Amino acid sequence: MDDSIIIKGARHNNLKGFDLEIPLNRITVITGVSGAGKSSLAFDTLYAEGQRRYIETFSPYARQFMDRMDRPRADRIAGIPPALAIEQGDPVRTSRSTVGTVTEINDFMKMLFARTAELHCSGCGRTVKRHSPQSIFQGLKNACPEGDPIAVTAGVAGPTVAALRSAGLDRVWKDGKVADLEGFEGGPEKGCEILFDRLPFRGADRKRIVDSIETALRWGKGRVSIQTPAGPLRFSSSLECPYCDISFREATPNLFSFNSPAGACPDCRGFGRTIDIDPELVVPDPRKTIREGAVKPWAGIAREEFQDLMIFCDRKDIPVDVPFGELPEEDKKAIFDGDSRFYGIRGFFQWLETKRYKLHVRVFLARYRGYHTCPNCGGSRLVPEALLWRIRGKSIADFYSVPIEKAYRCLKEINPYELDEAS
Repeated sequence: MDDSIIIKGARHNNLKGFDLEIPLNRITVITGVSGAGKSSLAFDTLYAEGQRRYIETFSPYARQFMDRMDRPRADRIAGIPPALAIEQGDPVRTSRSTVGTVTEINDFMKMLFARTAELHCSGCGRTVKRHSPQSIFQGLKNACPEGDPIAVTAGVAGPTVAALRSAGLDRVWKDGKVADLEGFEGGPEKGCEILFDRLPFRGADRKRIVDSIETALRWGKGRVSIQTPAGPLRFSSSLECPYCDISFREATPNLFSFNSPAGACPDCRGFGRTIDIDPELVVPDPRKTIREGAVKPWAGIAREEFQDLMIFCDRKDIPVDVPFGELPEEDKKAIFDGDSRFYGIRGFFQWLETKRYKLHVRVFLARYRGYHTCPNCGGSRLVPEALLWRIRGKSIADFYSVPIEKAYRCLKEINPYELDEAS
């Protein structure tokens, strides 16, 4: 039959010379006990013959560089197309592994964000992207009505007044007004920008505006400002926010991976949690007072830390005969954090960390520590910079934190043409 693979007298390895007909364009599953010949049929017979026939279509010169399997032992094999074999792999699992990493869904998400996400400034929240003179002009078309007066300016540092004048630049923009470069013998002062062009904005003047922007970018080392009646619009040809003067690195797939040093949060190392002292273990019974030993690691009048705590409370007017749970929050914080004269509970445990080489110290630390959501990444596992890249307002951590059904719906709502424009 033309729509089937015909095998006659298959005898490879454990196969004992049987005939078989396998339909094409359908999924066929081979099952059987261990040693029945499943792999011999699938790989050593079907795949080997499909590969052999495909390689025979190449020239003798090309075939010498290809790895070829042995010809399968069978009387006849007909109707077999070129074959591909997908090897079953056992992905490496670590303590950071999730369903997304094991199933490799994360790899697609990382690539999606690296190619299509928009960067948002951590200071002002504006979208950050590299601009060219043409893209700046397009932005002006969207922001400025026809006929609005605009001025192309840029901050220029380094050149002297004479050098600027020799280049035909003799006006500055300061406080919304144009002034002559005379009077700025030391060069334009802070808050001043060199004026490169001033005109009513019209789409028909595209060439003039683009040329002026290109010149301003060259003198302004990649930055330019467009003064408009609604306020200045700032652009940069680098990946930086010209409003906040913050530079960013390019997005790569590793930036969105908590298994990579480039993307893993430096505080929790990509785990999303940190080990720190647990206040509920340090003060297990908030009904006790400080004098009664509410701070368990220091309980006991003979302990030096207990005496230091009592002196600190007396100096700070913190009551020691009131249940710890009823103390004001600022008093509790002071006891934990201490000050320049008292190490506090945190300082005490930080000192103990330097003695971790001692077994009894490690045992003592383990009694009072617990897992907490990483304060740096908020449990996202990623460096904060990775969360600044978003698709339709959502960071990659937002997609990871919702059920699969909801994440799938969000991705389906994204227009593929929208992604093409972003990339």
